[in-house]
Amino acid sequence: MFGLVQEQLGTTDKGLIRKVQSIISLWKNGMMSPDQVSASASNKDEMQAAIVFRSYVATLHYQALDFDDLILKPAQLFAENEQVREKWQNRLRYLLIDEYQDTNTCQYELLKLLAGPRAAFMAVGDDDQAIYGWRGATLENLAQLGKDFPKLHLVKLEQNYRSTVRILTAANNVIANNPKLFEKKLWSEHGMGDSITVTACNNEEHEAESVVFRLSAHKFERRAAFRDYAIL
Repeated sequence: MFGLVQEQLGTTDKGLIRKVQSIISLWKNGMMSPDQVSASASNKDEMQAAIVFRSYVATLHYQALDFDDLILKPAQLFAENEQVREKWQNRLRYLLIDEYQDTNTCQYELLKLLAGPRAAFMAVGDDDQAIYGWRGATLENLAQLGKDFPKLHLVKLEQNYRSTVRILTAANNVIANNPKLFEKKLWSEHGMGDSITVTACNNEEHEAESVVFRLSAHKFERRAAFRDYAIL
């Protein structure tokens, strides 16, 4: 993809090439055609990317697929060809989608086409863990799921098997400020746990020095070995 975009732009500016790559990828994840993006381009960068996008798609059509096409093309095929769609709906009768909150428009369309009227799927996701918006993921997919599949059964997994109550209380207080699609209250049977310590640092270098100083002091006091420690 990089080489094709570079050729269309006629530049060696890697920053510009990657920027256009990213814009094109978002358009593909949103299932937008060259005509659609040309009509909606709102600034100089998008207009330039739209021109490249049209040539890029035409070139790929005769030569290859890019990473985004591996989802886009099957979704388009299933939407247009009922025979192929029904074949794969019967072959893949049960679906599990993990990290559902990080799906984009194209991925959700593929799910709907594969699930079909049987809708035998399970989607696991958490609206408070959505981190791939920069890659085209949208929380609208979580909101839309119940509308597109009205018989959907919601199961909340609120018990945490890893952390203590004190950690979860802090986490609950932080995520309480997030826009909510689904209310949740995390809990644990691992007891209160140790107190949480917050250390203010001036910058990343100061943070690293602080961590190493504390680790070294603790190691000396406990007569421990470096293999007894881990930094996350």
